[in-house]
Amino acid sequence: QVQLVESGGGLVQPGGSLRLSCAASGTIFSIGVMGWYRQAPGKQRELAAEITSGGNTNYADSVKGRFTISRDNVKKTVYLQMNSLKTEDTAVYYCRVIIRGAYWGQGTQVTVSS
Repeated sequence: QVQLVESGGGLVQPGGSLRLSCAASGTIFSIGVMGWYRQAPGKQRELAAEITSGGNTNYADSVKGRFTISRDNVKKTVYLQMNSLKTEDTAVYYCRVIIRGAYWGQGTQVTVSS
């Protein structure tokens, strides 16, 4: 069984920064792609950023240049550094990890508001 625990969400003013973390635990031999998705109220869940086991990254156009995804394979953790946050970044952020199948975190709320 695999568990994902997310942390780091919260309330921040426009232009501020937050760092999300997602740690995987359980019986894990290798982890494939790790990513962050987000879902704003009334909208579909969308990819924000993802990173392969080799370190290749992919970002949504809306977050390029502001968000940075990284991973620590020893700690089995993926991070999302979010800078220059905008009100439209407000959403529930979910981590997704591929370990023989897709596992999702419980979600963490990010609210960008003055």
